[in-house]
Amino acid sequence: MENINKIKTIATRAAKKAGEHLLKEFFNFDRSKIELKSKFEILTKCDLASERIILDEIQKAFPTHAILSEESGSNLLKSEYLWIIDPIDGSTNFSFHNPLWSISIGLAKDNQLIFGLVYVPILKELYWAEKNKGAYCNGKKIKVSNLTDGNSIHTFCHGGTKGDIQTALAYYKKQKLDKLDCRQLGSAAIELAFVKNLGYCSGGVIGARGWRAGHRFFRQALAAGI
Repeated sequence: MENINKIKTIATRAAKKAGEHLLKEFFNFDRSKIELKSKFEILTKCDLASERIILDEIQKAFPTHAILSEESGSNLLKSEYLWIIDPIDGSTNFSFHNPLWSISIGLAKDNQLIFGLVYVPILKELYWAEKNKGAYCNGKKIKVSNLTDGNSIHTFCHGGTKGDIQTALAYYKKQKLDKLDCRQLGSAAIELAFVKNLGYCSGGVIGARGWRAGHRFFRQALAAGI
């Protein structure tokens, strides 16, 4: 078993280094450089630069580990360890100068998620969850809100496929009837982190892809109230 402190140190260093670079780009971003990965997804040179920074840090520290990243896919290494990376979760927000975007990094061992990290550079907030150890923000242990469902604000995010959107519309309608209000912020990782920090009672992700395992694990830790 890899040393979990080393894992956390490397993931934190990678996220903060990428975040520092992205903040410089964010305030000077040229929207004419936007490309479309698909009908619903934006790709920028900043996604690729952030990914490269994170990959360099992880591959240097853990050369035998496999990696699955949103932009470059998998390195196809055979390993019991798999890193899952989203270099900018909320690329559309980033591209239109909306500050709600984040970096998501997760690690699985033998197909079981053991560590997840979400970094929000604009707020300097670093969230992480460790298997059997709970979830933290900037070193302070966090738990989900104890608000009752009826008094809560609910947050959710959905994928860009037609099916995801249809499911999300039905989901939104139901939640609006049951909750105080419903918010969609454009970064699933941030939305799930805010389940605690802004007192939201619950959160959901519709159509999450494989590279979002970092914040999926973080969500599990929050949902368990650990």
